[in-house]
Amino acid sequence: MDAKVFDKARLPSRHVTEGPARAPHRSFLYAMGLTEEEIHRPLVGVVTCWNETAPCNITLRRQAAVAKEGVDAAGGTPREFTTITVTDGIAMGHQGMKSSLVSRDLIADSAELTMRGHCYDAMVGIAGCDKSLPGLMMAMVRLNVPSVFMYGGTIMPGRFRGRDVTVVDVYEAVGQHNAGNMDDATLHELECVACPSGGSCGGQFTANTMACVSEAIGLAIPGSAGTPAVYESRDAYARASGKAVMKLLALGIRPRDIVTRKALENAAVVVAATGGSTNGGLHLPAIAHEAGIEFDLLDVCKIFKKTPYIADLKPSGKYVAKDMHEAGGVPALIKTLLDAGFIHGDCMTVTGKTMAENLKGVVLRTDQDVIRPATKPLSPTGGVVGLRGNLAPNGAIVKVAGMKTLSHTGPARIFECEEDCFEAVVKRKYKEGDVLVIRYEGPKGGPGMREMLSTTAALYGQGMGDKVALITDGRFSGGTRGFCVGHISPEAATGGPIGLLKDGDMITIDAEAGTIEVGLSDEELKKRRKAWKPRQNDYQSGALWRYAQTVGEASKGAVTHPGAAGETHVYADI
Repeated sequence: MDAKVFDKARLPSRHVTEGPARAPHRSFLYAMGLTEEEIHRPLVGVVTCWNETAPCNITLRRQAAVAKEGVDAAGGTPREFTTITVTDGIAMGHQGMKSSLVSRDLIADSAELTMRGHCYDAMVGIAGCDKSLPGLMMAMVRLNVPSVFMYGGTIMPGRFRGRDVTVVDVYEAVGQHNAGNMDDATLHELECVACPSGGSCGGQFTANTMACVSEAIGLAIPGSAGTPAVYESRDAYARASGKAVMKLLALGIRPRDIVTRKALENAAVVVAATGGSTNGGLHLPAIAHEAGIEFDLLDVCKIFKKTPYIADLKPSGKYVAKDMHEAGGVPALIKTLLDAGFIHGDCMTVTGKTMAENLKGVVLRTDQDVIRPATKPLSPTGGVVGLRGNLAPNGAIVKVAGMKTLSHTGPARIFECEEDCFEAVVKRKYKEGDVLVIRYEGPKGGPGMREMLSTTAALYGQGMGDKVALITDGRFSGGTRGFCVGHISPEAATGGPIGLLKDGDMITIDAEAGTIEVGLSDEELKKRRKAWKPRQNDYQSGALWRYAQTVGEASKGAVTHPGAAGETHVYADI
């Protein structure tokens, strides 16, 4: 694409590259080897979350280099920068997990600040680990400069004694080891083979769920979500993403032209159809918030309820993300949903074409069973279900994919933090039928809304995953399975009903009816609320304290600022 099509007088980068007053600014650009021609082209931020904290991010630097080639070939000047990530798999099961959700908003904030500070005109964002995907998508919508998102890719499956495994198998093996069903040598053998390459966790956990969302919402090149991280064929998507962002800049197509109410509904459909992570119910409202669209957990769950579950993916199903890629990937999944009337085909995408136009010619193969036809689903309703009742007036969420029993009634067993519950599980200090309650782990109360994979995996490894329920105002990993209800809102720290429970209170969860109730009268709940006092957490300074001062309820996406509704200007128009 010829750079002459771009009018710098209308682009943010004019503030750092044009006119005599910007001579000092240009000096810095010359110092980095840019030519005069490159300085006067559009400046495109190419942001990744590359780091050496986990395999999720380790391949991103290579992909960024190729995306930059695409930008350059299409008439732009790429400027690479990175932002932080917190990797859930390593943060899991200890205080480090409190940093995970906080990192989503910090990623969005840091991308925003880098773009604003250097007046970049467009953005390509490449992310690998769970919170970095929504974080970069949030930044794109917030800034509203032409943007293309690309997933860094899934890890290859591990092989253990003749079967495919993922890191969740290792977490569950810890429970088997604790129960005496696995010895030290076998556990060590499994841990050494579960993660054989770079890339994000291989099942339909949060990273792969949000990767599917990136295509369904229209911010990513079709097919880019599925290719494994180590495949060099990913480079073609990276190069195409760089070229695509320049086309969007020329056409004036911005993220808020793409991320509409209909696009968000498409994204929710894909989460449900793949039996995806419950975190989709947290991140979609947060992305919507950046666009000024009201789309909360209950809205997401309405879509979940009417969507068929058609992708047989781990942790509840048989297959890993690589298998879905080989079966046709996200385009094949979306096409069968489109043909069945579950997808809005008229939504704009980063190709400059509509969703339906992108999918023209895509056919669901009949020689695979990873993706079922929408007319022959694994179940007629989505793999993720919303709940509401006197225990969660503003909603809660549960992943039902693969579950046989969809209701549970039992006595509450109260824990004030995850560590106490995990210790009780490890020591088998609970009873079949119990409803384990982990509270004060919400966005404000944690702070940081921890995931509970270590605890849920230990339960499953002990063979108790379908014999007890676990509810929390915190979160569950995309790898969690069993009757585990998260995102209970309002949270305990803000006076929500979960903070009023006592040991022995009878709790009923019905995923078919979509309800979660405690057997207490309104009068009793009111009496307990009067006696309730806020708890002070251990984070009274630093980043987690600051997060707790601003974060809202999980049902609204656990957002930390007013969003588009509070804007007086949009960065793209400065």
